Amino acid sequence: MPVSSQRPPTLVEVARRAGVSLTTASKAINGQPRVSAEARAKVLRAAKELDFTPNPLARSLLSGRSGTVAMLIVDTLSRRWAVPAMLGAESALNRVELSMVTADAQGDPDRLRQLARLYQARKVDGLLVLGDNNSPTPRLGDDVSLPVVYLHGETGDPRDVCHVPDDRGGSALALEHLHSLGRRRIAHITGPAGVRAVTERATGARERSAALGVELVGEVLEGPWSQRWGRQAAERLLEDHPDVDAVLCGSDQIAYGVVMALQAAGRSVPDDVAVTGFDNWNAFALETDPHLTSVDMELDVLGASAVRDLFAVIDGVDSGVSVGAGVRSHPCTLVVRGSTDPSADPAS
Repeated sequence: MPVSSQRPPTLVEVARRAGVSLTTASKAINGQPRVSAEARAKVLRAAKELDFTPNPLARSLLSGRSGTVAMLIVDTLSRRWAVPAMLGAESALNRVELSMVTADAQGDPDRLRQLARLYQARKVDGLLVLGDNNSPTPRLGDDVSLPVVYLHGETGDPRDVCHVPDDRGGSALALEHLHSLGRRRIAHITGPAGVRAVTERATGARERSAALGVELVGEVLEGPWSQRWGRQAAERLLEDHPDVDAVLCGSDQIAYGVVMALQAAGRSVPDDVAVTGFDNWNAFALETDPHLTSVDMELDVLGASAVRDLFAVIDGVDSGVSVGAGVRSHPCTLVVRGSTDPSADPAS
């Protein structure tokens, strides 16, 4: 009888019940040769007992392929973003019993291309390339013949499949949240001028404030992604606009410095000035007092979605079916904490 479980049974469980190896179970399920009639019958019987349904993605990838994909991290500084994206990708892979290897290009485009060629030689089925969402991601289309999907960064080439967070929409969420709290003197402090994340987040704040009939206070203050810049910018903001009642920050790191500067100036957060961050990076969001309200880019979802698209690209290569290229923009979520709502802070 079928197992009682919240999740569907896996091929590993089928192999265990049938008393055969995972490889044998895979071959039997997928109708491949070199499996004895007795072993095939055991596997099919176990699959029926467990109510196992072969995943079409796993079936296609495990038939004559390595069952492995490689994630190439463009820059060492992207490792913080890589971890949640990698976990999401691995979760999607685990559901179809495939595996992933990772490598770091250390910010060197030539090394990235070398790694891509290396993993192609090792017969991986496809590549995931993780960028840093600030600068264009080097494209690999001319260097390897493997299917490639990019995440957390765009290549700028419309032929590529790129998964990125909706930075513009995430910033708009934070701005709307501040507005809903009755804040009308909202300033924006963010990262370096010209980078993608900064431009998108500033645009989202500007567009949503205009739609709500509220002007942002002063100019957008742009500087390094650092606590020091957050403090300096907040000090400058208080000198020029002492009546500010909310600060929309382009990152949690900057927001941490902003909160420190506001408190040093005798302003209560959030009673006098509410503060929002971006990234939902626990190293800052949960170390700030009060904890930071922050935009979460849902990087685990981004990683899982990129894996599903990579499957589609791989299947399209074999079947001749074209997979739509372009940029896939994924919604962000707002995590409300004490820096805007005292009742949401665990310390309250």
